[in-house]
Amino acid sequence: MPGVSDPEMEQLVNEKVDGFWKGIEGGMNKHGQIIVTFSEKRPKKSWFQVYMGEEDVPWEQWVINAELRQPKSDRDRQAFNKTLAATLTKSVQTMLTHTSSERGRTTVPLITNASGISPFPVKMIVKIGGMEVGA
Repeated sequence: MPGVSDPEMEQLVNEKVDGFWKGIEGGMNKHGQIIVTFSEKRPKKSWFQVYMGEEDVPWEQWVINAELRQPKSDRDRQAFNKTLAATLTKSVQTMLTHTSSERGRTTVPLITNASGISPFPVKMIVKIGGMEVGA
């Protein structure tokens, strides 16, 4: 799969995935979420239109639900793998359809800073059983 290497982004993803696994392995709850939020920096103003610095304003959020399962038999494992493949394929198709649509393209703010792999602030949160872990 084509991509661009960015050590900072790779480190962020690895830290969050590690936090997810540690949270899943260490507790009774075997499902959780990884939430990825893209935002843009906008001037923050007070009631009297006085500039108060910048704030992150989210414009897109992806919620990745995950569940750890241990298939009991080879047949269960094959069924699970088939379901997982179909789910991942559907998810990728949904993302591609959305991001390539006119509506998806107009959602993305103008790029004003082209430094790094993403010109927009990216925030990742890991939740296990509704509780944030690895913050």
